[in-house]
Amino acid sequence: MAVKKIRIHNKSDKPDNVVEKENAIITDCEEIEKELPKYLRGYFAYLRGNVLPMTRLAYLRDIRFFFQYLIDETGLTEADEIKNIKLAELNRVKAIDVNMFIDYCRRYKVETEDATFIYENNNKTLARKKSSVSVLFKQLYRDELVDRNITDGFDPIKVQKVSEREIKALQDDEVMIMLDAVSNGTGLTKHEYAYWEKTKKRDKAILILFLTYGLRLSELQQLNVSSFNWSRGEFKIYRKRGKESLMPLNQSVTSVLQDYINNERKADSELEEHEKDALFLSNRGKRMTERQIRELVKKYTSIAMHTSHASGYSPHKLRATAATSLIGRGNSIYDVAALLDHEQVTTTQLYARQKQNVKRDLVKDMEWEIERKEGLKGGGADE
Repeated sequence: MAVKKIRIHNKSDKPDNVVEKENAIITDCEEIEKELPKYLRGYFAYLRGNVLPMTRLAYLRDIRFFFQYLIDETGLTEADEIKNIKLAELNRVKAIDVNMFIDYCRRYKVETEDATFIYENNNKTLARKKSSVSVLFKQLYRDELVDRNITDGFDPIKVQKVSEREIKALQDDEVMIMLDAVSNGTGLTKHEYAYWEKTKKRDKAILILFLTYGLRLSELQQLNVSSFNWSRGEFKIYRKRGKESLMPLNQSVTSVLQDYINNERKADSELEEHEKDALFLSNRGKRMTERQIRELVKKYTSIAMHTSHASGYSPHKLRATAATSLIGRGNSIYDVAALLDHEQVTTTQLYARQKQNVKRDLVKDMEWEIERKEGLKGGGADE
């Protein structure tokens, strides 16, 4: 049976690729909802109206996994399919059962015909799963579908606060090494160098945009050629919750982008119709995926830090790099918050506290062994 092609009839100001991505997320949510019992309609409506689309999708995936856990790992239901779990069975679930589910999620196995997959989740992921189930049972209680609100009995999960974490960002000298690598091919393997020769202008434009504006990965991936108004010196991005934001262009960004567009990017005549407006293209002439951009950033940041590719930084770390660099140059945290689209300025303040090189400077002044040896030399001379 042929799969129907989805056509977007876009009457909004948003470009088609942004609308298509939003629709893909919504479609994924709707497909999961079909797998779940119909009495969860109130929960579905709550998610639609109160959380971002990606969060809605994550919550629905968590609930589907929780219901499958009830079938596979407990005797709480007689159902063989998720949608057949009865409300009466869900009403018998206790706080201890949810706590056991969260504990199960720390590390579990999935068997297939070809392999056994081991999944491990950190506390941040466990906290989200707990939140997904908590919202479910609270909503069922509000809708008077279950007799008790069992969420007060859920075990707390210790999640490190942002203020307790060390901000990971490139230092200015590492940024220079990274830009040298992308400009000249320094530090690349023979295979990477051959690939770099075809994409160096694109790669540099991507890194410069991340470093200058602290863009989120999705914001950069969705950029189009038509996003840029060169005569007005600005470009448009789409933030969380569908917010539009105009960003000013500086000379560096304008230079590297136009160099890429004019001298490396495939001509429109070589592209399929729906790819002609995509800014960053793969070698196959397709819009780059978020995964491809993430791997690109990891490669160049690993060169900057002299570490393995696997230990390279994510695009979000370049967002942190932009924040710490801007604040380190004396810019107002309120201005930086506006540029990065932080809803709370307290988030930006975390980067202000991250004084660069402070640990290195402190340790540099505590050269015990060198001082010991110099002291011995001095003592010998006095004698």
